[in-house]
Amino acid sequence: MSAMQAYETDRVRRHTPPDINARIDDEIRATISHYTGASRETLTRRIDALDREWDIERVLEANAASFTLAGLALSQVHSRRWLWLSTGVAGFLLQHALQGWCPPIAVFRRLGIRTRREIDREKYALKALRGDFEPIAGVHPTRDPDTVSRAIEA
Repeated sequence: MSAMQAYETDRVRRHTPPDINARIDDEIRATISHYTGASRETLTRRIDALDREWDIERVLEANAASFTLAGLALSQVHSRRWLWLSTGVAGFLLQHALQGWCPPIAVFRRLGIRTRREIDREKYALKALRGDFEPIAGVHPTRDPDTVSRAIEA
């Protein structure tokens, strides 16, 4: 299976509307184009920022934990009915684990939250532009006419 085929079979992407996936892909291409020809230090700063970027799984988990704790706290302070919030969150997490999708994912994707694969796709393209893979490929990234497309496919 090629890198692009694996990328397209990502469960979150499969359950995301095509226009949102296209927007995220376009942003990745635009970012890579923007950094083409950038200094090694500039590329390194962007790669470091990508290492710190939260992916959709982390955002979902953090939000789920927050809402679960809020539901538990509110059930103790106000009414036991708030336990339904924690129950609903647990159901969403189970649905996501089984299907790769749950209602909050659609909201997060519309907000531009990316999957780990999407973040890594940009990161490794920037590493290719930085020359990290030159010894393997034997190509200098700034002299290759198809730099952006080859970097994206890296």
